[in-house]
Amino acid sequence: MAAHASILSPPVLLKHPAAFLVEPYDGERKEEWNRFVSAAKNATFLFNRDYMDYHHDRFTDGSLMAFHGNSLVAVMAANVAAPDTLVSHGGLTYGGLALSRRASLHEVLACFKAVLVYLKEHGVARLMYKRIPTFYNTLPDDDILYALFLLEAHLYRRDCALVVSQADRLGLSKRRQRGVNKARKLGLRITQEPTFVPFWERVLQPRLLKRYGVKPTHTVDEIAFLKSRFPENIKQFSAYCGSEIVAGATIYETPTVAHAQYIAVSDKGAKMGALDFLFGWLIDEHYKAKRFFDLGITNEPEGRALNHGLLAWKEGFGARACAQDFYEVSTNNYSKLETVLHARGPAESKSPSLASLPTLNLSIASPPHS
Repeated sequence: MAAHASILSPPVLLKHPAAFLVEPYDGERKEEWNRFVSAAKNATFLFNRDYMDYHHDRFTDGSLMAFHGNSLVAVMAANVAAPDTLVSHGGLTYGGLALSRRASLHEVLACFKAVLVYLKEHGVARLMYKRIPTFYNTLPDDDILYALFLLEAHLYRRDCALVVSQADRLGLSKRRQRGVNKARKLGLRITQEPTFVPFWERVLQPRLLKRYGVKPTHTVDEIAFLKSRFPENIKQFSAYCGSEIVAGATIYETPTVAHAQYIAVSDKGAKMGALDFLFGWLIDEHYKAKRFFDLGITNEPEGRALNHGLLAWKEGFGARACAQDFYEVSTNNYSKLETVLHARGPAESKSPSLASLPTLNLSIASPPHS
């Protein structure tokens, strides 16, 4: 096709816009970063520095900010995982380039190239890219997917999130509906909790320890601290039988999604249909105005196995699979974007003078905790 392009249509030469400048994030730009994230087309409050920085002691920050002229056009939450490896971001479920709502495809490609050139010049050989699931976006961001294709990025993991589309509800399965009816007959009630302590101490921690031998990612103090910073985004809902808590869900709210961050039920609650009752109410009543309700992934590590019992339970609410992709990008491959960018003329997307840019500190005393 390339050989015939100039015959079918003459090349279009467009004036090249100002170069992209990539700089490392520093704390003095916190407010600028947060303002951008709040308006980006593919970011959530997880990218806000008040959320990210609660575990700053566990990660060596490697976050980047990209400017086009005088305007901030992209940020990337990231941490240094090894002297030659950057991850976007090891402490978050997803990461990647958060983009301005007005960013064009060409601008995104040029921006991605500038980021990779910057990383290469600062000794980073690979970028581990955790793409944000598309249902979180307020506008499409498949320009990122196209860039990853051009870069020949290696897809090394794909998780399946089970998501309910509120605009086209499939409804509850008969089994889930039976659970709802059973719980209702037994008089279970749902409450929005002012504290996480009952759920953490009486349901979540005992359940995780008993079934998997692990603890929640967040301690009860950490989740309470995060809620104090994001009271409209982090909420706790619990199901009670009388005065006894029997199930619960910690919900992360974004403009498009209600995400179940933690789900747990006691042995007693499991026999009573408590989770069916709780999630039936959350999905069909409390969060019916959201675009999506995200029940989380059903994969075992690296996405190559399924937890079939968990899958059946989530699909019983009408949830269906949405992919979350994980890529390894070689920074050497930045030049693979040039063929597409070159169509804008010989002055296309020249990288800024990297020698004059602030240095990204990639030295770490010890590997960060995952």
